[in-house]
Amino acid sequence: MSGLLLIAHAPLASALKEVAEHTFPHCSLQLSVLDVTPDMGADEVEARARALIQASGHVQTLVLTDVYGATPSNAALRLQGEQVKVLAGVNVPMLWRSLCYAGEGLDALMQRASQGGQQGIVCDQIQQLPPERSCS
Repeated sequence: MSGLLLIAHAPLASALKEVAEHTFPHCSLQLSVLDVTPDMGADEVEARARALIQASGHVQTLVLTDVYGATPSNAALRLQGEQVKVLAGVNVPMLWRSLCYAGEGLDALMQRASQGGQQGIVCDQIQQLPPERSCS
């Protein structure tokens, strides 16, 4: 069984773990989380993630991150190799799919997780949106 590690901007990783524990309490045991705070750099995130992977006891790990190109994802990509795969853009359907198929091989699990994330995005109607505004 593959381990799962969520690395995301705080408090998203912990919140997603709570969703996992609520829905699949027996499956969430293989799920570790790392909430990345604003003061953490990629080196620290990588070190903490490596420690979590080692402590999990799983030979293979799928790492789910929130935003590609941000610190959680950048640190996770440093871990990537034969026994660790990284998938960015985590959402609840992706997480649930990962929990349900953690018994499959790592490459198959990554494919299932990716499909779950994509299939979980449904647009019922396209509406014309107002022009984008900046946050300022």
